Amino acid sequence: MTRNGSIDTLPSQVGTAHSGKGRPGAGRPRLQRLALALMLGTCLAMGPLAPALADNVTGGASLAERLPSLAPIVDKVLPAVVNISVVQRAGQEPVPDDENDNGEDDQDDQDQAPQAHPGNPGGNPQTPFDELLRRFFEQQQQNRHGMQMPNRKITALGSGFIIDPAGYVVTNNHVVGNADKVEVILQDDSRHTAKIIGKDAKTDLALLKIEAPKPLPAVKFGDSDKARVGDLVFAVGNPFGLGGTVTKGIISARGRQAEDGNYIDFLQVDASINRGNSGGPTFDLDGDVIGINTAIFSPNGGSVGIGFAIPSNAAKIVLDQLRSSGKVDRGFLGVMIQEVTPEIASSMGLDAEHPTGALVAQVTEDSPAAHAGIKVGDLIEKFDGKTVDKMRDLPRIVAETGSGKKVDILLLRDGKTITVSTTIGQFDETQVANAQGDDNGEHTNKMASLGLSLAPLNADARKRLGIQKNVDGVLISRVRDGSPAADGGVLAGDVIVKVNGQSVGKPEEVIEQVKGTKTDSKSILLLLNRHGVNRFIALKPEEKNG
Repeated sequence: MTRNGSIDTLPSQVGTAHSGKGRPGAGRPRLQRLALALMLGTCLAMGPLAPALADNVTGGASLAERLPSLAPIVDKVLPAVVNISVVQRAGQEPVPDDENDNGEDDQDDQDQAPQAHPGNPGGNPQTPFDELLRRFFEQQQQNRHGMQMPNRKITALGSGFIIDPAGYVVTNNHVVGNADKVEVILQDDSRHTAKIIGKDAKTDLALLKIEAPKPLPAVKFGDSDKARVGDLVFAVGNPFGLGGTVTKGIISARGRQAEDGNYIDFLQVDASINRGNSGGPTFDLDGDVIGINTAIFSPNGGSVGIGFAIPSNAAKIVLDQLRSSGKVDRGFLGVMIQEVTPEIASSMGLDAEHPTGALVAQVTEDSPAAHAGIKVGDLIEKFDGKTVDKMRDLPRIVAETGSGKKVDILLLRDGKTITVSTTIGQFDETQVANAQGDDNGEHTNKMASLGLSLAPLNADARKRLGIQKNVDGVLISRVRDGSPAADGGVLAGDVIVKVNGQSVGKPEEVIEQVKGTKTDSKSILLLLNRHGVNRFIALKPEEKNG
């Protein structure tokens, strides 16, 4: 009774109430039999329904069958993903950012925001042995030996993948750097000394070659242009030397750029990418490589879900050239361009809400652009059949074209669409533009609505400010703080070459052009020359009070 007391209480009380006499619990056996019969009936009634309810919930399939798995695709591609081991003397690394004497842009390994990271032409040169990785290996050596071995060789680890059974391996330029030795480690742990076929700092790509006794497993490139934001992807690599690690995510954005002048529009992915993933592949669900992991945005050196991959279509162009010649041939047009801002678009009578194209600010003498008849103020809308949606599109398209090809260029000039043709030249990396300003000048004619003071461009001003003889226009002698000109980036010492497309040679001509502009309809478009470099700036005059 003690063991079943909580169950027996209710039948005991019911029996007493019904009998009205006799000892307590006299009706218990009959009630117990009744309860047992009811329970059996309920079980029999529910029995046939239970499987039906289970089938309805699971859809007739087990939980493992219903949940998607990447395992079949991973099994297919994993053998082609390799680890890269790079060896160099510890006394030589890491080289400080401003002391890298190899003449190349070897970049830090995945610890910076994209604007200061791989694929950054003209950025700080780096090496694959970044500070955190160096500290990691120093700590390992100290733990083992109790002291740092100054001449000891250290090893950095990265990732790569085989694209040809003959042994061609893709990785990042910043992974291999100028290493003493590069080894490729396959999934079976076999090690193969690699030869660097070619590398390209501009796109942060490198092509290696290893020899193997039999054909190697390889993966193929997919079409990155078809990859959409939201598509599922997975990355495979060697984070922190762990090897063969798979992470999944989605394409979270497209068209990310590291810096102006970069030739790569990165895919942004949220699959976990960490140190050591550099050079590894990002796959689509068909098992094709659509990206090469090269950088992350991270405030702490670890993955925060913002990774960047070189699109496969851009990589294929570079890798094909590295394989055939060991270097990359980039096209050269010979123009300096700038972005079409809403203000500039308005001054040109274009849609200010959706400005497109690349505005020509300067044309290099004896260049393909000059031979084609391209002029300052032309708006390049298409190049070789490819639409130039944004200014940054043009350098990439021209670079990918390669030298020696004849192309058609669609321009907008004075409101009319024209097509010119030229043969693309070869890019010369030594061409550098200086855009420093100067704040010297003399105070003469004022244009209060823009905040400018003007002066004639005479021989004395040319000598004092170092203005070239082939630059004609009107000197800006002073810029008022807080004015439209100051807000637009105009500096004293700049030379106004054109106003609204009209050449000017005297301060009075500038004033006349400004007065003739309907300020309620559009901005004033100035073509300025600063230390030999032309640039368009659109300014809207201040409104007068009262």
